[in-house]
Amino acid sequence: MLLDDGMTCEATARVLFVDDDTVRTWHQDYQENGIEGLANFGHEGGACRLSIEQQGELRSWVAATLPRTTREVGAWIARECDIDYQTRSGLIALLHRLDIEHRKPKAISRKLDPAKQTAFIADYEALMNRIEADEAVVFADAVHPTHAVRPVGCWGPKDVPIAVEQSSGRDRLNIHGAIDLETGQTVMKDVLTVDAMSTIMLLTAIEAMYPGMRLVHVFVDNARYHHAKLVQAWLARSGCRIKLHFVPAYCPHLNSIERLWGLMHRHITHNKCYATFREFSTAMLAFLREEVPKKWGDYCDEVTDNFRVITPTEFRIIA
Repeated sequence: MLLDDGMTCEATARVLFVDDDTVRTWHQDYQENGIEGLANFGHEGGACRLSIEQQGELRSWVAATLPRTTREVGAWIARECDIDYQTRSGLIALLHRLDIEHRKPKAISRKLDPAKQTAFIADYEALMNRIEADEAVVFADAVHPTHAVRPVGCWGPKDVPIAVEQSSGRDRLNIHGAIDLETGQTVMKDVLTVDAMSTIMLLTAIEAMYPGMRLVHVFVDNARYHHAKLVQAWLARSGCRIKLHFVPAYCPHLNSIERLWGLMHRHITHNKCYATFREFSTAMLAFLREEVPKKWGDYCDEVTDNFRVITPTEFRIIA
């Protein structure tokens, strides 16, 4: 009746909360078999318009070519199967039925060494299992957030276009920081340049944060400034309570503070614009220095030491 009143299949589908291909199938059954065809439909939901063989061919083609859009998928179906899927929702439903989903490739280094990752994780877990009450563990790194909004997808009214204002993007912060996963306490140094001197400043602040600790284990990456002679001399001084541990090369996933940087961007730069660099800097540093420790109970599950080995051979490298 809705179709007879002039509604489209898409509009009718929205009213009935079904897929538009289902509406077309029902309409075709009604035209061919009358009301009896609908009464004896025999199954729930809409029937797939592709045969089992065609579905298998489609799945094989998608697996081989990795099309980026449903438009490419629809074109292949029209060309190879002579079937026209008129809506994106119908194509998405078909792909989901075939256990196919839209994937974003993970960026991994060709130089990842699974053996070194395994050894690091084993050493870290051994350290955490034997750590004494007068020892602490922190993760440290540098980050360079740029004064620019990062557009990300969001839900909103379909008829209202949305946009974000862009800044120049030329100004950036240089933050040399550390975080204690046990307490959520952070040390964040706003520095002109990340180098050996900023490393010493950071390590000095970390040491001062734990006046009662005999030893503070600091996990860092293999940046050159972490190996600098000035840093090594500072570590070798009498009474130094800092011990550096180096994360394997090309393994940012084994440094927990990298997860803090991701959390930082989600809260500060995603779809958020700051009129001035000063406002941007204030928001960034306030989040890292004040909000993270204060709300650590909310954030701790997002910044963890739940490490895993990434093995390049387990991935299909597409580029």
